[in-house]
Amino acid sequence: MIYRFKSKAGADVIMMGANGEQVLRLLGREPAAEGLLPVDQLVAAINALEQAVAEDEARFAQAQAEAEAAGEPAPKREGVTLRQRAWPLIELMRHSIAGKADCFWTAK
Repeated sequence: MIYRFKSKAGADVIMMGANGEQVLRLLGREPAAEGLLPVDQLVAAINALEQAVAEDEARFAQAQAEAEAAGEPAPKREGVTLRQRAWPLIELMRHSIAGKADCFWTAK
């Protein structure tokens, strides 16, 4: 499945199924074939994603500190981080707020 986040205020953001579902859950939404993120809820949505990114990075920093304290090799990030996945959607939401446009998503 592929999720496509859209707004009249910016370019589409595409995410693979599991990543799109993760982001929707972070936004307090259940994954569905389509949905709406109204412009009046986008500030809260941005805050939720930014909070999730901060928590993810804090967990990773803690894991690195614990490994260092134990004299083990520090863990490395594998793949794309939540920050990298969330950033394009956050930018789309910011453009949507500025353009007073809702965001939508569809999944196929």
